[in-house]
Amino acid sequence: MSTEKPFAISYNQKVAEVLTSLRCTLAISTYQAGKVIFLGSDNGRTLFQIPVGFRKPMGIALLNKKMAVATIDEIQIYGASRSIGNQLSGIDGSYDKLYLPRATYYSGGLDLHDVGFGKGGLWAVNTRFSCIATFDINNSFTPRWKPTFITELKPQDRCHLNGMAMVDQKPAYVSALSQTNTPAGWREDITNSGVLMTVPNGEMILENLPMPHSPRIIDGKLYLLLSASGELVRVDVENKSYETVVKVNGFIRGMAAHKNYVFIGLSKVRKSSKTFGKLPVSEMADHAGVLVYDLLNNEKIGMIKYNSTVEEIYDVQILPDTAKPGLISVSDERHSSAIVIDEKVFVNKTKKT
Repeated sequence: MSTEKPFAISYNQKVAEVLTSLRCTLAISTYQAGKVIFLGSDNGRTLFQIPVGFRKPMGIALLNKKMAVATIDEIQIYGASRSIGNQLSGIDGSYDKLYLPRATYYSGGLDLHDVGFGKGGLWAVNTRFSCIATFDINNSFTPRWKPTFITELKPQDRCHLNGMAMVDQKPAYVSALSQTNTPAGWREDITNSGVLMTVPNGEMILENLPMPHSPRIIDGKLYLLLSASGELVRVDVENKSYETVVKVNGFIRGMAAHKNYVFIGLSKVRKSSKTFGKLPVSEMADHAGVLVYDLLNNEKIGMIKYNSTVEEIYDVQILPDTAKPGLISVSDERHSSAIVIDEKVFVNKTKKT
């Protein structure tokens, strides 16, 4: 049994320096530990962590003041205020941005992966139904796109559709672990059957990939993580090829970029897993954390390594212009005390009867 304190981390100071100089904070989701964790530095020397409990959090979407978190059977949407300060009980005033609940979509168990705000509302990769969906108050979801090889929408996770890159506020590229059209067919050959496709025409850009995840547009170029081989790659869409930017000794999934830095999530691979235990990186994937890489100078800046509690990371996102954020979840009754109107804050301090 580990003697480490919960959420114990190790890191090099350069990581803290980078986050402070960028004035940004990381938001990571760990479905295994049931947390969304804010990671940042407000002094350039040490890192702080703010873990908030969710039921199996996966994809995180951010746009301006909005944040969405996909959970086991719903999507929770939060709005940020910079004016609450220490007005709420237990809030010490050190947060420069505080997220409060604004809405919830009760989607049911869809195994949602990547999510993003765009035209038409909130978009998400609906992995269980092998499609991309949007959400409103009428149905659990509205299917908006599916791969051409998927013949019908059924809750069978036929190809393990997972990643989504947005362009002009619409899905433009998606990743999947296979082109299979049978229930859980993607499990048959997970190390060599992954694909990268365009949306909406479904054109195949790359095939035979080792577990692709987290397609992202960075400085106008398409990047992708190959989880099973531990590679960050840059995709040449026109020529349908890719080049390896950096190889990481671990299982990588979840990626975000700010300026010339990219932040990549790492997960520990369970050796006992029938699905993942035999991956090429399984022996090296012995911890979870975040790699910081400088794309401009092509060098690894440092690593945040979890020594306890966190073993798997799904998503990594960036909160720009944020030195220290906080989040009051729907399970925390304090959120009902705050009323925010265009940064004007009214706090109801009357106790409930």
